[in-house]
Amino acid sequence: MRRVTGPGRGIVLAGLLVLTGSGALTGTPPAAATASPAAHGSAPSLPEPTGSRPVGITSLHLTDTSRPDPWNLDVDARELKVTLWYPTRQRDGERAPYMTAKESELLMKGVRSAGVPYDTLSRTRTNAIKDAEPTGKKLPLVVLSPGFTKPISTLTSLAEELASQGYVVAGIDHPYESYVTTLADGRIAECLACDSDTDTGFGTGVVAGRAADVSFVLDQLPAKWKGSGLIDRSRIAMAGQSIGGAGALAAMVKDPRIRAGIDMDGTSYARIPKSGFSRPFMFMGSPQHVPGGRDTSWDRDWKLLAGWKRWIVLAGADHQDFTDGPVLAGVLGIKPVYGALPAARAVELVRTYVTAFLDQHLKAKRQTVLDKPSSRYPEVKFCPAACAQS
Repeated sequence: MRRVTGPGRGIVLAGLLVLTGSGALTGTPPAAATASPAAHGSAPSLPEPTGSRPVGITSLHLTDTSRPDPWNLDVDARELKVTLWYPTRQRDGERAPYMTAKESELLMKGVRSAGVPYDTLSRTRTNAIKDAEPTGKKLPLVVLSPGFTKPISTLTSLAEELASQGYVVAGIDHPYESYVTTLADGRIAECLACDSDTDTGFGTGVVAGRAADVSFVLDQLPAKWKGSGLIDRSRIAMAGQSIGGAGALAAMVKDPRIRAGIDMDGTSYARIPKSGFSRPFMFMGSPQHVPGGRDTSWDRDWKLLAGWKRWIVLAGADHQDFTDGPVLAGVLGIKPVYGALPAARAVELVRTYVTAFLDQHLKAKRQTVLDKPSSRYPEVKFCPAACAQS
């Protein structure tokens, strides 16, 4: 399988690539975590989830034979990897690796991370127990989609938090759009889309493909996972970071099964019908997404959101603050930057507002933190009215 990457495609922030296009807007690096650099031999770890339930994790490999892969012209079917996080009663067992050694190596090479051992991310400790028995009943389902070039593992901290709060989380790896995806039988898919991200219509094509990926996963999940009977299929939401957030809106426009959605700092590409879109949706982003800011796609779409909606901006946030980037910054040798959110605070804010949104719209639990600014979270600005451009 060929590996396609282009020179000068972006810059490294928190050990992960931030592209200057395709829905991944460039920003300043987040503050470093407190852990020692991985080069000194430490094993990174993700913050523990705050919910009451232990978290299990497993993976599925699905093949959609109804359509060819949009990036790999040598195959006539679209293969997907789905990682599931879910509540379990099991508190002891093997913790799942953040990624495999090969995945860590290819991601590190892809982002040109210098001076950091290639196996750093494979040694990162998570909180989920591998292949633990799922538990619960009528659990809401949340689909997660990562940013361009990034595997779904870069949203692990959020996924573990949601599972600990009683959600089933289906994280989708979109092959050939990431530096590394492990397919069935251990085959590795590298980034074939990386030489196309400046093409006209690239973002629109990516989010259309992701919407198709999501619908296929929703079709297949009942038959492919032994714990699927725990899911309340009338309560499905989707969230994503960067172009994954744009994919959430695209998937909702195409698939009525998705009741609510969140775009975390992603330029939106999917067109909303002029008649409007009434399902709950939240934009949550960095200061480049203030009204009239560098990215005006949210200004356009805000007017067409006809139902419950929120547009919040986190002061001091960076594009990677909606991923595990801040937590891993220290072990990847990224130094703090003036004005950036501390890593622990970035994690807290994202977890708090994503969980609140989902609790309100999938569990019918009113969340006052979504109604107005909070003194507990002064970094959170409610747009457009109370969100001055900075």
